[in-house]
Amino acid sequence: MEPSQTGLALPELRCSFQDRSFVPDIAVFRWERIPLDADDAIANSFSAAPDWSIKILSPDQSSTRVISNLLFCIENGTELGWLVDPREELVQVFRQRQPPLFIESSSTLLPVPDFAQSIDLTVGEI
Repeated sequence: MEPSQTGLALPELRCSFQDRSFVPDIAVFRWERIPLDADDAIANSFSAAPDWSIKILSPDQSSTRVISNLLFCIENGTELGWLVDPREELVQVFRQRQPPLFIESSSTLLPVPDFAQSIDLTVGEI
């Protein structure tokens, strides 16, 4: 029996939708939303918002721009966005129709999308 395939995490994937492109550090798509080419291989381009978008803030990046991009994804169908700030040792969590969460405690479990409930990660583990 094959294990169930619930999603696929892809690093540095350009996601283009609503006349914008966004490149999260990790884009996660539910398995049924992964575009396939004519040979049933994973397509080279994704023209949809990821289901889960993860950005890791670099020292030279503007958190304002990254948050703006994550919110744009949320407005266009992304279920969950994480902004990982290694310098501050916190994760900002963005969800549809909910205020952002700021999680600093190294032992607190981070929220994950509904389709990934089997994943348990804390700020300390990230």
